[in-house]
Order: sequence, then structure tokens, then C-alpha cells
Amino acid sequence: MVHLSPSTRSFPVCSTFHAAAVDTMSTSATAAAASSTSLSSSATRRYCRSSSPASRVPVTLRRSLPSRLVSSPSSRSPVAPVCATASPGGGGGMAEARKKLLIFDAEEYLAESLAKYTARLSEESAAERGAFTVALSGGSLIKALRKLAEPPYLEAVDWSKWHVFWVDERVVPKDHADSNYRLAMDGFLSKVPIPASQIYAINDALSAAGAADDYETCLKQLVKDGVIAMSQITGFPKFDLMLLGMGPDGHVASLFPGHPIVNEKQKWVSYIKDSPKPPPERITFTFPMVNSSAHIGLVVTGAGKAGAVHKAFSDKQSSSDLLPVEMVSLQEGMLTWFTDKPAVSMLSSI
Repeated sequence: MVHLSPSTRSFPVCSTFHAAAVDTMSTSATAAAASSTSLSSSATRRYCRSSSPASRVPVTLRRSLPSRLVSSPSSRSPVAPVCATASPGGGGGMAEARKKLLIFDAEEYLAESLAKYTARLSEESAAERGAFTVALSGGSLIKALRKLAEPPYLEAVDWSKWHVFWVDERVVPKDHADSNYRLAMDGFLSKVPIPASQIYAINDALSAAGAADDYETCLKQLVKDGVIAMSQITGFPKFDLMLLGMGPDGHVASLFPGHPIVNEKQKWVSYIKDSPKPPPERITFTFPMVNSSAHIGLVVTGAGKAGAVHKAFSDKQSSSDLLPVEMVSLQEGMLTWFTDKPAVSMLSSI
């Protein structure tokens, strides 16, 4: 077990206190040689304060990403060729025109491509709005983000523009082994210079219901301040990027198959107390929130996920038995699947 050490960095707890076609692309197989120093952090609790409104933050001259982060030829492609389309059909799942499926030969290539993808979106959002809002989930996703904490991304990305949130969180103390906050801090956030005031954790001193309401209140304040954009189509917050994983049962965030929470249409953030996998109490973004994103990167690897991937790309979808991953249907954004060969092994046309 990794124990968190004291830190002088202080992170805000989100609280008011009072309150188709499958697309492929080639990516560089360049591997970063330098490693970053791993830091563990135990956050000194501080309640969420309004950051400077992004709408008022001047977009200063930004450091340009090296050209090799945009595209570069490679003698070997880490992305397997896709020989045929895998259309989702008309069952109410993901719109064909709004998704890409990328298949990598090795996890190292996937991580490099994910870093390049995230760095590009960060640069675009910072230039357009003066801020980059990114929401993380837990699991193996965090390991896949490790390349961002290495050269050339560590120096090239303008981390001062990042605002980090959690798509879902377990209602446990921040130093608990099950905490998504702890996982992200140990594996990624402690290794990059994102301002402490721009990392928004849930208030782990509250109940599941209280933490969900509190996080939603915090998000509403950040929308008011101009940090988080709003979708003009859905009326829900529009994050620049959500980074998700998927469970073998097809769940995303803490939205599980057959659970009533998948049908929530009004709340931004909700909670469950009966998760089918431990720990039982969690808070989570709802589907209207997820589906209002500008971009979603969905990282799915391993043979254990093949069944759910097959169903997600099946042309026999039925609205009566959709897996949560099939309910990810962006209204105006792009969903990009980052997968490996075992995860797509049941897609016969690939």
C-alpha cells in the first residue's frame, strides 16, 4: 500500500461551505526517455473558492507544442489498420459521425497517442477560452495518462490553464486506497504543475447525497465564473474533455447496467449507495453531463472488455438493453475509443 506523505500543496474541496464509421489515424511511436519523479500528496483540506473567471483571463502568448506532438511520420504504426466499418446501428447508441475507434498494438503506443490527443485539446481550449476543463475517472485510465508527465509534454503543455474534476468518485477519505482522487494524485497530478486551486475534489467529509449536491453547487459556480462552458444544445456544462474507462460489464463512470441512475435526466451530479462493485457509495456525473462534453477519450483495454466492446459496436442494438457505454452519445462532440487488440477481438470485421 502506498502511503501519502504530508504536502504543502493545498487542493480545493468542491464545496460552497454553505452549501458509423470507425476511423483510424497514425500516431508517432516516439517513446519519451525521461522519467518523472513520483510524488505522493495528502491534500490539506480547503473549500472550493471561485477561480478567476476564464472569460476574463487574457490568452497570453502560449508555448507552442513541438511539431512532433502534432504529427510525424513513423516507419511503424502503433495503430492497427481497421479493414471495415463497425456501425452502431440505430438502437440509440453512439452516433456514427461522432466516434473514432483506435486500435493499438501495445499499451505504450496507446499511452503516447492519448498524451498527444490530450495535449492537442489542451492547447486548442486554452487558445479559445483561456482554460481547459478536464474530468477524470479512475482505474487503469490514470496509468495511461503517464506520458503527459514526461518530456516533451511536461514542458510543452500550459498546465496553468488546466482545471481538473472527477467524473465519479468513491465516497471514502482522500487517502483511502479506493479513492479516485488518491489514484490520480499518485499516478499523474502530483507530477505536473497544475495550480492547486484548479484541482477540484469532492468533499469527503459529507455523505454521498451531500457530496453530490455540494459538487454540483461548485460546478454551477464555476459555470457562472466562466471557467466551465455551457452547451447551448443541452443546457448542461460542456467540459472540454472527459477521460473515461469502461468496466467489463460496460459501465462508465459510476453508471452501472440496470441501475436507475442511468435514467437521471435533471441532475448534473448524482450518487449511489448500492454500487455492484465496492465501495458501495459513490458520486457520479449523470449521462446528460457526460453527453454534453466537447470530447470524450474512452480508454478500453484487455480481453475482459471484449464482450462489452462487441455489443457497443453491434448492429443489433436495442434500446431496452443498452449498456451504459452504449448510452454515451455526444450531442455535439467527438468520442474517441483508445483500445488494444484483445479488447476488440470479438469484432469480426476488424
